Amino acid sequence: MTEPIYEKREITDFKDLINQSVSIFGNKDAFWIKNLMGEYEGITYKEFYRDIENLGTELINMGLKHEKIAVIGENRYEWALTYLAVTCGTGTIVPLDKELPANELKYLLETANVKAIVFSDKLTDKVVEAVQGITSIKYFVNMDLQEDVQGCLSFPKILKKGANLIRIGDKKFANSKVNPDEATILLFTSGTTGLAKGVMLTQRNICSDIVATTQVVDVREDDITLSILPMHHTYECTVNFLLMLYSGVRISFCEGLRYIVPNLKEVKPTVMVSVPLIYEKMYKNIMDTAKNSGKLGILQAGVKLSNIAEKFNVNLRKKFFGEILNNFGGRLRLAIAGGAASKPEVLKGLQDIGFFVIQGYGLTEASPIAFVNHVDNFKNNSIGKPLPGVEAKIADPDKNGIGEIWIKGPMVMQGYYENEEATRDTFSEDGWLKTGDLGYKDNEDFYYITGRKKNVIVTKNGKNIFPEEVESYLNKSHLIRESMVFGKEVEGELEPQICAIIVPDYDAIRKQTGKSTIDDDEVEKLISQEVKKSNKQMPTYKYVKKFEIQKQELSKTTTHKIKRY
Repeated sequence: MTEPIYEKREITDFKDLINQSVSIFGNKDAFWIKNLMGEYEGITYKEFYRDIENLGTELINMGLKHEKIAVIGENRYEWALTYLAVTCGTGTIVPLDKELPANELKYLLETANVKAIVFSDKLTDKVVEAVQGITSIKYFVNMDLQEDVQGCLSFPKILKKGANLIRIGDKKFANSKVNPDEATILLFTSGTTGLAKGVMLTQRNICSDIVATTQVVDVREDDITLSILPMHHTYECTVNFLLMLYSGVRISFCEGLRYIVPNLKEVKPTVMVSVPLIYEKMYKNIMDTAKNSGKLGILQAGVKLSNIAEKFNVNLRKKFFGEILNNFGGRLRLAIAGGAASKPEVLKGLQDIGFFVIQGYGLTEASPIAFVNHVDNFKNNSIGKPLPGVEAKIADPDKNGIGEIWIKGPMVMQGYYENEEATRDTFSEDGWLKTGDLGYKDNEDFYYITGRKKNVIVTKNGKNIFPEEVESYLNKSHLIRESMVFGKEVEGELEPQICAIIVPDYDAIRKQTGKSTIDDDEVEKLISQEVKKSNKQMPTYKYVKKFEIQKQELSKTTTHKIKRY
């Protein structure tokens, strides 16, 4: 368990969180939103809470007290408003992934017994298809409609109705008591294997995670953040939305993945929360630009000099890399990587030029953060140390000290929605949450992930092969964009055959060969050579014996983990 570094105020639930933040930061901008003219406008903490009360009051008036309300849409102010209006006194929020196909949305809406759905206009066709035959949903609320239409309510009009009710003395929402130990957040995991499970989180779970995280991660009230990852995912929702509101941060929303760099330049964030893939793309873009402009040597010399200067407490990075830093806003002082494993060389590379990125680890079932590195005490190949209040251990370690990571703490979920069997399987008899991730810890209490328990390939003589490790060797090749490794039982052979699906980097192949077009046979020959090179870096029992080429990228979850089923 990590000792707290920063003293933080206690909160019990979301209503307590937002009330405290309004009291402390009331006239400060909570959001900075781009209007239809392309200009940014501020919404203060006081104005945000006024909108929460307006929306919550009318939702209760509509008969939705204690009901489940789904929200689905892109990252935007109305999404944030719905989330807190529901959880601060109305009912249970069910955030849904806007990328899901209609049939999967239908399954989740029925499973959760949702009574109302708030959605963005862009998703109207998908929502209409998903709700066919569902009779339990009473209300459909479109975030963008200015007037009610048949069968669908206008979000702005609901806000106005709530304001009118408050004006004549309606205090049902204002006086609503929030039970911090009731599961008012139902999150469906985007697991990399099997069907999604409904994780039941309480507000005490998430609030304890917020306080613990901010005790070791230095988030300040003058910080600015850009919300990039999907808000339905607990990593973005807890860390880059609720935690930021708790800390007095100003939030803006990214307009889409292709707008990340333009939005960074506009918003000029000081803190950033994202997944490793985004940081890898940033780093690759920086290095490719340096190579193509003939300035790679200058960049590398600048890194060496700035690292030497840092030993004497002199920071030369803005001087050497100011142009690069300005391309991403110019003010980024802290970035957090989570949701998947980070490449240590990418973290180090970004740190060297002035992007200070630290890695953490968590899972939806833990609200989600459980481990994090600290800016003054970090290891780039580690997920960090357990948060304050988190107990952690390696269960049943093997001779190399590798075992499943188990955790305990106030941020751990109640269980899975209407799935007692899965809940029993996920908890030990004495209450430890089994993360499903294998790893080890060093003598300084830093933890390391080696792979997923379900993914491990076990040889007949008891040796473990972690697909993620083999993939890391394959992915070092500049000709391989990504890979997925798995074991296949072969009739007549004692050991499972190590196989891989490989997505080549066709741009890199064209550049290396000097050909604008290249046939499949030549691609396979080049990739075969790269596989042999990676095999030589591993013991023979880990060798990739067979591979197949896939042209399109591998299917992934919303946090860019490979779906392995």
